[in-house]
Amino acid sequence: MSVAAKQLSRAAPVERVHVAAFTVPTDEPESDGTMEWNSTTLVLVRIHAGGAEGIGYTYGSVATAHLIEGLLSDVVIGADAMMPGQVWRAMSASLRNAGRPGVGMMAISAIDIALWDLRARLLAVPVVRLLVGFHEAVPVYGSGGFCSYSLERLREQTGGWVADGIPRVKIKIGRDPDDDPARLDAVREAIGEEVELFADANGAYGPKQGLDWAFRLALQWRVCWFEEPVSSDDLDGLALVRSRGPGGLDVAAGEYGFVGRDFRDWLEHCCVDCMQVDVTRCGGITGLLEVAGLCDTWGIELSGHCAPALTAHAMCGVRRLRHTEFFHTHHRVERMLFEGVLEPVDGTLRPDLSQRGFGLTLRDQAARYLVYQSPKEGRR
Repeated sequence: MSVAAKQLSRAAPVERVHVAAFTVPTDEPESDGTMEWNSTTLVLVRIHAGGAEGIGYTYGSVATAHLIEGLLSDVVIGADAMMPGQVWRAMSASLRNAGRPGVGMMAISAIDIALWDLRARLLAVPVVRLLVGFHEAVPVYGSGGFCSYSLERLREQTGGWVADGIPRVKIKIGRDPDDDPARLDAVREAIGEEVELFADANGAYGPKQGLDWAFRLALQWRVCWFEEPVSSDDLDGLALVRSRGPGGLDVAAGEYGFVGRDFRDWLEHCCVDCMQVDVTRCGGITGLLEVAGLCDTWGIELSGHCAPALTAHAMCGVRRLRHTEFFHTHHRVERMLFEGVLEPVDGTLRPDLSQRGFGLTLRDQAARYLVYQSPKEGRR
């Protein structure tokens, strides 16, 4: 029997759970159609079993760390790290009164990701090898283009992605519609005519305004992806823009999906041409696989949202893969906090098969951004 087979045949009880949060300032102020921010917080989970450590994380409030520390750690300790699905189900049940959507599912996501990383490290394989191998690499689109950027920065960033071989880019719109034509002109000029241009309103418009912008974006700037033209909570509004918008312009949403019902609602109401999923919000890899199954049933393609260091592995296990978001802010944070972060090559992210787990190691210098941590020895 091989070493991996022997490891699979025995349990690996979780011994410790350690939680920390890091807040990293942005390189300059950032904003989209509905929010402004100048820092990003990453909540990190480290789980120990069988002499190995798995890491997972989500992007959100420090409240997520407190929820993990105060409620979920006790569920995870003693559970079998080789059975992340069982642990996921137990965590989900434990949040019945605290609430699963939102912070609750983000906390589950961070733990679930850490368990998949831990299981892969115990088996001495990369995470992608634990998944159904539909793909060896994931196409990416460059994402940033914040409303707060100058035209010069917009040109530099989007043109830089194209120069690096990324054939599709996305910018934010909707904060000040009067400014957006000049911003879209600048980006289209910087990236050329052949590169795909995406726009993300982050729910800034009402349904009729979103429909009007759908035609403007497609006809004037050849935009082919319109993300959250209205709030993702507005199912009828999304369906309106999708059904009555121009051909060749796909409507996307899904980044704020936390539980399976969220994704079923968007699918049943015909809200999207392409579904988005965020592995750090939807319940980790275990939750993402559920979403992928729903998209298979409806015949809808799936696009990964943010957290590229994790999503590159996860989306290789998705049959109806379209691409994943190479988000400037998250990639920058991941590079600052971790060793082993993947870089795009020829417009794709390709998991490193020579590494165990996600291949990430926390940098020593990450300590300068630490804003919360559980006791040094972790919960036992």
